[in-house]
Amino acid sequence: MTTDRIGALETLLAETEAAHGVYETTKLSGVYDQEWPRWYAEYAVDHGIGAILGRPVSADELAQNLAAGWDEFQKTDPRPPEPWTTFIARRLASDA
Repeated sequence: MTTDRIGALETLLAETEAAHGVYETTKLSGVYDQEWPRWYAEYAVDHGIGAILGRPVSADELAQNLAAGWDEFQKTDPRPPEPWTTFIARRLASDA
């Protein structure tokens, strides 16, 4: 697991989070998107997460990983001091 890979994943996840915020505001009129892992996964796959991970990744696989990672982040006690994007990036990089 390289620091460069984690950094690239963090950057892509932050970009995805920002784009999703715009999507929720403009397309969903501010309503919380219950299906956010799927939206994030499709965006990240379209924006090169497979190249960062060094292997092909499907939106279905990534959506499952994002949902599981978010659940793990939420359940960790005490809450990790790092942002969720870092937590998920480390998790994804370790699975690569």
